[in-house]
Amino acid sequence: MRVGTWNVENLFTPGAGYGPSEQGVFAEKVAGLAATITDAGLDVVAVQEVGDEDAFAALIDALGSGWTGELSTKFATPHTIRNGIVSRLPIEIVSEHDAIPSELQGVPVDDNQTALTAMGRGALHIRVHSPDGVGVDVVSVHLKSKLITYPGGRFTPRDEAERARYGAYGLYRRAAEAVAVRGFADELIDGEGDERHVVVTGDFNDEVQAATTQIIHGPAGSEIGTPGENRPDQGDAHRLFNLAPLIPEELRFSRVYRGRGELIDHLFVTNATRQVTTEATTLTGGEPLASIDDLPNTRRDSPYSDHALVVATFDV
Repeated sequence: MRVGTWNVENLFTPGAGYGPSEQGVFAEKVAGLAATITDAGLDVVAVQEVGDEDAFAALIDALGSGWTGELSTKFATPHTIRNGIVSRLPIEIVSEHDAIPSELQGVPVDDNQTALTAMGRGALHIRVHSPDGVGVDVVSVHLKSKLITYPGGRFTPRDEAERARYGAYGLYRRAAEAVAVRGFADELIDGEGDERHVVVTGDFNDEVQAATTQIIHGPAGSEIGTPGENRPDQGDAHRLFNLAPLIPEELRFSRVYRGRGELIDHLFVTNATRQVTTEATTLTGGEPLASIDDLPNTRRDSPYSDHALVVATFDV
């Protein structure tokens, strides 16, 4: 079973949101996304930055017969991007989670001390069965971006004090969202990670060692590549293992930011799934990733995503 995650970068129809200015660009982008997914032999793909229902439907149509999909309904305005999942395996259960734990709902997100109560993009969950009939839960997530937006929609701060404050607000939000995702994962795992197959994947907007990414792991110890990796313990039933160390080092990045490759899209799996993981890699669809900056409109008419597709194979 092949599972992937891909931030498809503002998949809007022409004229909608951050969508392209021409239908031809949109058609080229959808065709390229579908071709890459097909060539990768994927069964399930979590997608992020889907802008509208028509764009999502166009992707499913381009994938062809047998593909279906689910799209999250909970997202923040005005940038109405959301999570989705497309699958060529029958989708049996669908749920969505966006609530911030009550203990963290006082976290401020701006100078007006607005309290955070919900994730900016709802975490979307489906359950499928592998070709051999094994149940697998997949969750698509997209945590708060590191891109800072200031009051009035500005991308430039008035001064360095404002930059620092809003950098902290963004970090607070991403951390609270990571806690919410971890709590949702706990419900799915239910202390049975040695038996249950759960994949929590998506754009976490931070690298492997970042504090917000580390929150997703659960109990410390036994991470892939550490001395405790092959020492079973009680925490294995609760952990989520980041498959990043299994990606070949030269491919271990999913975005290029200001000329530097960084891995911010991750596949986390339970111990049961980690034990049957045979491969992890990244794919770009034949086009090198473009280096991006903090200006969100410059790539509006690009037919390519600025993220790589991150893929893993499970022998389930």
